[in-house]
Amino acid sequence: MTGPGPSGPPPTPGPVRKWWLGARPRTLPAAVVPVVVGTAAAHFRHRVTEVVVHLSDGAGTAYHSTVTLHLPVHGPKVNAWWCALGALIVALAIQVGTNYANDYSDGIRGTDDARVGPVRLTATGLAPPGAVKRAALLAFGLAGVVGLGLAWATSWWILLVGAACLLAGWFYTGGPRPYGYAGLGEVFVFLFFGLVATIGTFYVQTLCMNVWQVWAAAAMVGLLATALLLANNLRDIGTDSVTGKRTLAVRVGRRAGGWCYAACVGLPFLGVLAWALLAVTGAVAASWPAALLLPLLAAPLAVPPSRLALGDADGRALLPVLAGTGRLQLVFGALLAVALWATLPPTVVFG
Repeated sequence: MTGPGPSGPPPTPGPVRKWWLGARPRTLPAAVVPVVVGTAAAHFRHRVTEVVVHLSDGAGTAYHSTVTLHLPVHGPKVNAWWCALGALIVALAIQVGTNYANDYSDGIRGTDDARVGPVRLTATGLAPPGAVKRAALLAFGLAGVVGLGLAWATSWWILLVGAACLLAGWFYTGGPRPYGYAGLGEVFVFLFFGLVATIGTFYVQTLCMNVWQVWAAAAMVGLLATALLLANNLRDIGTDSVTGKRTLAVRVGRRAGGWCYAACVGLPFLGVLAWALLAVTGAVAASWPAALLLPLLAAPLAVPPSRLALGDADGRALLPVLAGTGRLQLVFGALLAVALWATLPPTVVFG
């Protein structure tokens, strides 16, 4: 479809492309990365073949014994390839549904009338509000159907977690008191696109969630997902302030918001470095401690968006922060997944 000259508005996207742009593809790493990391961590569960037992006779004499186990980890309800695929579909559907729901709710409130950044279907009139709402519900419905299959294969309490995810997606900007307008969006993103998505993916493939390394990785994933939301909110401080959307960036201001972004980007690297040092010194178990340094290779990607976020740019000038954060999240997540695959210990020690 052709548009006006260089000085006019951008060309109108076609009927399919507008829905793709409305899904905000640059935010999709927030859905993909936790599934990749959780799946890589699940690999450890299927390498556990020995248990080292430490016993004591009560008089200070220690005994050590190694017992070979045959764990039932290859049954139809554990580590089935479709569990990982199902988790990915659920995560993507929830992300896309949340984006459409945000488009619909902000559009009918008028919050997006002067918004810069990704295409807004409702506010620009590219799609009627009812159609955008139906698209959101369709995406949530897909997540619900696939989640039902995962619950059947693992545990029915997964349905409660899934319901909480769907409600969080809708009420981010929907309902009479959206939590995204109260500055709580970053908290929910950390919880649901960090802890819940990563640990949930690990659980549906292993039926356990008591591995501290997975929780540490989930926190790193959650911080980068939070940075992705902050990249959006820093860009929109001007319009959000006018329309009454009190995001965290609006509440703390442009300068402090930039530091919040930098903290969310920097802390995962500090966490990886601390984890690697503990593994090298033997304080924590790791099959290949040096592999834990792999995520640090993504550090150069963190510099340009962080520098821009910490500067004085605002509005449209901050658009590269979102793209840069998405790239950082994908690369860091991939390297973290490799590190987990290589280093989670093949033995479990009971003391």
